[in-house]
This record gives sequence, structure tokens and C-alpha cells, in this order.
Amino acid sequence: MTGTTPSAHASAQPFWFLGGRARILVPGEETHGAASVVEFADPRDHATPLHIHEAEDEVWVVLEGEISFHVGDDRLDLRAGQVAHGPRGVPHAYRVRSAGSLMAVTFAPAGIEKWFRQNSSPVLSLEDAPAAFDIGAIVAAAEPFRLRVAGPPPA
Repeated sequence: MTGTTPSAHASAQPFWFLGGRARILVPGEETHGAASVVEFADPRDHATPLHIHEAEDEVWVVLEGEISFHVGDDRLDLRAGQVAHGPRGVPHAYRVRSAGSLMAVTFAPAGIEKWFRQNSSPVLSLEDAPAAFDIGAIVAAAEPFRLRVAGPPPA
């Protein structure tokens, strides 16, 4: 059996992304590009813009907190222990409803985790505030990954 623990990956080091903290738990190289797993720790009211992944499906596993997922015309209010699917090609977004949240997201196939890493800044201390970011630059960098913004974050 092959495999490593998440802490064995240099990529498992936390980084700031869109005002939240993330870690690549399983990089695509580990699965020969089949999938990757990224952990997101986000504060209350953190929300992503409505966006579309043309290249990968997502599976969201809420580990802590409460998150509303908007997938197509549906709203899914999930709590810790619940799971939802975001199919490729379908607009989706999420908003954290609790004081904070922790979720693991599987992307299949892998690759998008490289975009997260390229558009992040390192977490030097867990006590630090999230690093500032340029949403325009992050959105512009998404095109090669077949990811596009389709609208504002959910209200």
C-alpha cells in the first residue's frame, strides 16, 4: 500500500486564499491527477463569488460549522457531517453562516489546487489576520484552469 499522511506534504502548509485559510491535503500528484483534496477554514460570512468549474466536479464535506451552498437554482444548508456535490459546469457558491467553518473539498480531476496555491499567500502565524488579496488578479489567473466567475457572492 502506498500513500502518506497529510502532514507529510509540504503542500499541507496553510495559506491564505480569499480571506480564508486553506491547505492542500492531497495534491493531484498523489492520485495521478484523478483527484485532489483541499481544506478550507473560513470565518463567518466568508463567501465565494458565483463561479463555474468547467474541468472538475467538487464534493464538499462540512467538518465544522454551517455553510449555505448555492448550486444552480438550489440552496443547500449544510452542517458538520453533511456532504454535497457541485457538478462541473453548474454555477455554484457558498457562504459561511456560523462563527467559522472547516470543510474538505475533493476536486476531480485534480489540477485546480495549483490555482489556489498560485493565488495565495503563506500563513506565517495562525494568530495573524488574513492577508489582503487582489480579486481581479485572482479571477484573471483562473482562465487557464477553466474556472470563471458568473456573479457576485450569495447574499
